[in-house]
Amino acid sequence: MGKSGSGKTSMRSIIFANYIARDTKRLGATIEVEHSHVRFLGNLVLNLWDCGGQEAFMENYFTSQRDNIFRNVAVLIYVFDVESRELDRDLHYYQSCLEAMLHNSPDSKVFCLIHKIDLVHENQRDVIFKDRSEHIRKLSLPM
Repeated sequence: MGKSGSGKTSMRSIIFANYIARDTKRLGATIEVEHSHVRFLGNLVLNLWDCGGQEAFMENYFTSQRDNIFRNVAVLIYVFDVESRELDRDLHYYQSCLEAMLHNSPDSKVFCLIHKIDLVHENQRDVIFKDRSEHIRKLSLPM
């Protein structure tokens, strides 16, 4: 889960569908939720939900679809785009995810990815990563 353009579908395609990075540029935005079952490491089957990150979809996930989206989740991966200019909104959506997970899947694991760090100038990466990590950790304390 994460905002539109954060790289969720690209990462899924590279990891589970053998895309090469340059081919992900042709992927369009995910509309609502794309479900897939992926055999991984032999006999493990992952039930992946790639949730579109457009604002209207995100709001819908936390209101009318909350129980459906967040029930029986074992692992949630939240993707932050390091170049986002809307950090407060990104953190608000992340906090909404945490609240929904605590209510619907309290035993789940939540992982955060700060994605696209390679696009940040090398001498600024550590500072920006530490800043984003600190904000995320503060919100993650209930988990």
